[in-house]
Amino acid sequence: MAPWALLSPGVLVRTGHTVLTWGITLVLFLHDTELRQWEEQGELLLPLTFLLLVLGSLLLYLAVSLMDPGYVTAQPQPQVEPKEEQTAMVPQAIPLRRCRYCLVLGTGVEPWPPRCPQQPLRARHCRECRRCVCRYDHHCPWMENCVGERNHPLFVAYLALQLVVLLWGLNLAWSGLRFFQPWGLWLQSSGLLFATFLLLSLFSLVAGLLLASHLYLVASNTTTWEFISSHRIAYLRQRSGNPFDRGLTRNLAHFCGWPSGSWETLWAEEEEEEEEGSSQAV
Repeated sequence: MAPWALLSPGVLVRTGHTVLTWGITLVLFLHDTELRQWEEQGELLLPLTFLLLVLGSLLLYLAVSLMDPGYVTAQPQPQVEPKEEQTAMVPQAIPLRRCRYCLVLGTGVEPWPPRCPQQPLRARHCRECRRCVCRYDHHCPWMENCVGERNHPLFVAYLALQLVVLLWGLNLAWSGLRFFQPWGLWLQSSGLLFATFLLLSLFSLVAGLLLASHLYLVASNTTTWEFISSHRIAYLRQRSGNPFDRGLTRNLAHFCGWPSGSWETLWAEEEEEEEEGSSQAV
């Protein structure tokens, strides 16, 4: 590995998150919080539980930030004429596209020049990752990775666990704050803990808003990109509503990867249902 690879954005962001996580945990242990009081009293169950939750949130963070979010792979396909039933399952209203960015930048797959993969429905090119991502949600700068079809469930699980840790840490920080005068002496003894409390308040607010928004998106089977840019996306402009919404139960099943199937097929099913409904109305 080249030395300058250690200064890449991904390494710096993940290292910063790890240092910040354990730094805040250390502050909570060193000050006179409930965490330290439990430790001094020999009640180790709650401190160990808190440490395990912190470790679990950190491992989930690293898993989401390092795993493949669902990159569209470019694998050479033999030139075989598609069968009639396969052609019928692809909605003709959505032409198959090739990503112009991948076509220009290349994919690193032989033969050269590389074949640009056909961009599946709900996929989008990420300029930061320089790859197309299946069921693209967004590129997370705090993760330095995309959130897509493969790591979106883990991302939501990470947000939920992280929010629990942050709220617990917020309560622990508040338990150690003692306000007294003169303020200069208080700032010397509790200034770091108070700064930690403010930082945890900010992070808790952000994590709570993110978790709430993603739970809504999961329940309606949509993505952040689709929710914000629906007026610019061809397959959404053609419909009055969300063509992928199948109710809460089926939406959760699709989000978790079951049953497996292409989004093109789901889009076609919605189109057939609309056509049947309009014909019955007539």
